[in-house]
Amino acid sequence: MAMRILLLGEYSNVHATLAQGLRFLGHEVCVVSDGDGWKDYPRDIDLHREQGFFARLSFLWRLVKALPRMCGYDVVQIINPVFLPLKAERMMSIYRYLRRYNGKMIMGAHGLDYYWASVNHDVRPMRYSDFNIGDAPRTDAVAMSDYNTWVGTAHETLTRQIAHDADAIVAGLYEYYITYQIAERGTFVPKTTYIPLPVKISVQQPLRQKSDKLRMFLGISKGRSAYKGTDIMLSAAREIEEKYPGRVILRVVEGLPFTEYQRAMDDSDVLIDQLYGYTPAMNALLAMSKGIIVVGGGEPEHYDFLGEKSLRPIVNVEPTRESVYKALEHLVLHPEKIESMQRQSVEYVRHHHDYITVARQYDKLYKDLLA
Repeated sequence: MAMRILLLGEYSNVHATLAQGLRFLGHEVCVVSDGDGWKDYPRDIDLHREQGFFARLSFLWRLVKALPRMCGYDVVQIINPVFLPLKAERMMSIYRYLRRYNGKMIMGAHGLDYYWASVNHDVRPMRYSDFNIGDAPRTDAVAMSDYNTWVGTAHETLTRQIAHDADAIVAGLYEYYITYQIAERGTFVPKTTYIPLPVKISVQQPLRQKSDKLRMFLGISKGRSAYKGTDIMLSAAREIEEKYPGRVILRVVEGLPFTEYQRAMDDSDVLIDQLYGYTPAMNALLAMSKGIIVVGGGEPEHYDFLGEKSLRPIVNVEPTRESVYKALEHLVLHPEKIESMQRQSVEYVRHHHDYITVARQYDKLYKDLLA
């Protein structure tokens, strides 16, 4: 049964990649987003928003014209409770419109929302996250700013309303799945499903060309460096580069659109990714699909969750500068391990995140809901 599917909003190319998989399966898919801001991911209907009064009017006019094109779908999936560049106070009216003129509504748990902030700040089910280190909540300015944005505000109200109303909640990472298992004393357990993030793998993609230097790559997201721990990881990487000047090349980029970012990382051996993650997210998975080793989140819990018994391609780090430093130094001092880890990286993504395999899981979820 072919379905009409609307994917609304974007985080790190999740919906654009999923759309390719669903189209391969024969479904009609429309992606509506702002391209995730400056990252400029592909979409079918563009709802980006610039700054300024006239830009705001232009956005509202394009939104009004787009709304009738968002009707008559069997399934509407939003990437997050805030799925358009609108204030939270105005988002619920758009959601109600979509609910009225479409079939099933699905909420994505793919990033920052009220439950992610509150559960990890207050309950702390994991050893560390964006909002806690051990038994203590993070109190740095960036983490607290995000917490205060989502907790006790219109963002909290919006998340609660949509999470309760949605026909299903799809978590794209182990961390988000655990959060929604715990939120509101298990209220969302019956409707929450884990489906891996989709990645399109190029089977012709060669592994990196051999080099006498370890080529490390780090991409900085605008305004998110401290929140994701990139500042700490960069500090450790720069010290490694200084200590081993003839054996390490560090490339740092910031604010590149997606296509440019992909090209920039292509000749790297190592991607230095998020400090506070348990699992690889889209940036890391993209790198791994290219045979690039990831230094970041690869905790044992996530391998157990996936049922992965043999592949261990990710260089896992604890959320400290010392842990990152030791991990990078180990790679510098043991180049003989690089090729095997590169091959495992590609195999891991192929086994767990292939976009067609992931699309089939969404296909099953949608059809079960419609049935």
